[in-house]
Amino acid sequence: MPIPNSEKQQVWDAYRARKPTRVPVTYGVNPRVILLDPAFNPQGTSFEEYYRSGAAAADIQLRFMDYQAEYLNRFSDNPMGRPKEFTFYVDTQNIYDAAYFGCPVRFHEGQVADVSPILAGRDKNRIFAFDRDHPLENPFVRECFARHESLVAAVAKLSVPGVTFQVRPILMGWDGPVTIAVQLRGVEFMTDLVDDPAYALKLMRFLQEGAILRNRALAARAGQPIFQGPSGGHADDSIQLIGPAMYREMVLSLHREWYALFGPGPHGIHLCGDATRHFPMLHKELNVCSFDTGFPVNHGKLRQALGPEVEILGGPEVQILLGGTRDEVYARTKGILQSGVMTGGRFILREANNLPPCCPEANLAAMYQACLHFGRYR
Repeated sequence: MPIPNSEKQQVWDAYRARKPTRVPVTYGVNPRVILLDPAFNPQGTSFEEYYRSGAAAADIQLRFMDYQAEYLNRFSDNPMGRPKEFTFYVDTQNIYDAAYFGCPVRFHEGQVADVSPILAGRDKNRIFAFDRDHPLENPFVRECFARHESLVAAVAKLSVPGVTFQVRPILMGWDGPVTIAVQLRGVEFMTDLVDDPAYALKLMRFLQEGAILRNRALAARAGQPIFQGPSGGHADDSIQLIGPAMYREMVLSLHREWYALFGPGPHGIHLCGDATRHFPMLHKELNVCSFDTGFPVNHGKLRQALGPEVEILGGPEVQILLGGTRDEVYARTKGILQSGVMTGGRFILREANNLPPCCPEANLAAMYQACLHFGRYR
């Protein structure tokens, strides 16, 4: 029997009040689950069509709204039923930073958008001629404005009883100096960190400062606040490729400067991959108190390392959710919940990390059922 929305809300309210009754369940998910699943995208809209066409974007995101409200939320503590308000947006996935700095966007069949590294090879210094001072004139930003206009026109033609639509203005985040340096330079950036650290630092600082200038300009154009504190968020997945000593020497100060834009914290961070060796330093040095993890993660060991007051989000690996059996998903979820990660009541269960298309319904149900059985505090 479905869990009533009122009971789900009680779970979240108790968690936020630091008096948890059960581990809350949520998912990290985006419209690729519609685009790349024939059951939800029978017309076969490609990612490139979704990227280029406002009408296609509006259609896919509307399907995504119903996917969450009527399907996925049966297996989480997010509310069932169509929302009263839904926000459409220009979807740039994870290519927006690299595309802004000049990387060409590529589309491959059956995949989300990707980029090609423009600094691979000898001429690695040409990036410093990039115009950071006029972000609203940047070709990628201008393309996003045009996509926004097309999306607004398409959304104006939609009507769903009881739901009010809006389109989010063009705003951007920042996926981190190491991650974007790797996107621009390719794997050569890893050797730069050792063989040419002065260049590596110069590149990362140039990119971060450029992203901040861009984000300020976009927020001002949209009349939106930016860097509102005291807490901020961040993501820099590619720090999984370096060790703690190099992180401290080469990257920590840049992350500190990013978080300082928001205030003293506590802050949050999203990190995919094998990055947990950095978590104690991030907690101690940057007041990061919420970690959205990917995989691989030893949840019990991580709780011991961070202590009971730090929020951890994580759960079964997407490989298990996608290709495992119901019993395997159930057992993996049970093991995570019984690992000690629930100590302190600061754990949120979700997939690790970003729900892939075509996950069997039985596996989603198994993850949720395991939490209902083993995720209770009393």
